[in-house]
Amino acid sequence: MSLFSKKDFANAKWYIIEKVCQLIVGIYITPKIFNSLGAFNSGELEISKAIVGVLAPFFFLGLSAICIRELVFKPKMKNQIIGTTLLLRLCSFVLLSLCLLIYTYFTNTSEITFIVLIIAFSYLFRISDVIEYFFVAKKKYKYVFICKVITLILVLIVQYYGVERNFGAFYFAGVLFFEFAMQTLIYFGVIVYSKELNLTKLSWSFPLAKDLLVSALPLLLTNFIIVFYLAIDDFFINTYLGSAANGVFSVVNFLVIFITWSIGAAFIYGLYPALAECYLKDKILYAKRLKFMLTVVSVFGICIGLFYTFLGDYVISTQYDKSFEAAKPPLKIFAWAPIFVFVGMLFEKHLVNQNKLNRNVYRFILGCAVNTSLCFLFIPKYHLIGAAFALLLSHFVTNIVFVFLFKSYRQDMWLLLLNKTK
Repeated sequence: MSLFSKKDFANAKWYIIEKVCQLIVGIYITPKIFNSLGAFNSGELEISKAIVGVLAPFFFLGLSAICIRELVFKPKMKNQIIGTTLLLRLCSFVLLSLCLLIYTYFTNTSEITFIVLIIAFSYLFRISDVIEYFFVAKKKYKYVFICKVITLILVLIVQYYGVERNFGAFYFAGVLFFEFAMQTLIYFGVIVYSKELNLTKLSWSFPLAKDLLVSALPLLLTNFIIVFYLAIDDFFINTYLGSAANGVFSVVNFLVIFITWSIGAAFIYGLYPALAECYLKDKILYAKRLKFMLTVVSVFGICIGLFYTFLGDYVISTQYDKSFEAAKPPLKIFAWAPIFVFVGMLFEKHLVNQNKLNRNVYRFILGCAVNTSLCFLFIPKYHLIGAAFALLLSHFVTNIVFVFLFKSYRQDMWLLLLNKTK
């Protein structure tokens, strides 16, 4: 029996092709946006994204992986699962939007405040991600690929227009709103065309909603800690070094996280439905699949580190203006983080299948504490190099050290490495 079926690899293929398309477009347009805005305005836009990012887990409720898992485990309940998840996501959006508006009404407004509101309201259209979960579970990611590539082309046109007209941070915050609105419209078009899902048959189930929220609570907490974890550097840099330095470090994040992590994550997420299937049926095959995926993403992580170590200076010099020269040293450091992150992504998928996501919460609490401590120690003294080291070391602790702290976690790692099952 082959390790993965052709359908499994085809699903992963569409994931990866989508990320490669985003990579190509991102490499072309994102430096232009950074150069057009300059380091200071780029920093304001990025800190606004970070502020909304802290709230993002409460918009999503941690339901993405749980919804996909339930659709794989219980395909006959698809209408209830999707309908219930959609309504839960809508309720969370309404509640959080009201809180933001009330907060804005009683506080002094600034340019960043309005940018935050624009980005936050774009989350209304991200509710349609639930349709994406359905196609992922059905191993038909090609439909998601079609939707996202069409959206990508439209957004590229709008972004290029903004760069040519030298529009400011408000415009590019509005582009995010436009992106998700277009994505939602295209998703509904794909649903109608493919006839894979009848939206009129979607239904609500209170017991199912309760079960979904209970299962997703550890992921919600984990995701909140993760976004806070990733935003810590932005807040420390903005406090100690200013918006311009934040704009410079956002280039490092873009090159490492957006371009490289997304491809590794696409490989993992594309094969996850196959991983979830065999968890219930064949533990030996499950362990073999985990080992194969771990090997592939580890090799890819090493390649990322080597690429930016030797060619990072060239990328910064040729793609960005002189105001971003300070990104060169931290890029070479942070480039090695993907090796650790990919291991953590796989470990999280294993915990989703085991329904032991409370471990994930503890893992990221430790990482958040380590990152905060290191940022406080390193950034005032070593500036952006200190920020890069703080992030790299915290990822190592979160994704590698934590697994080996206790016997039960070590056994999970040996399952990944040695093809053994409990």
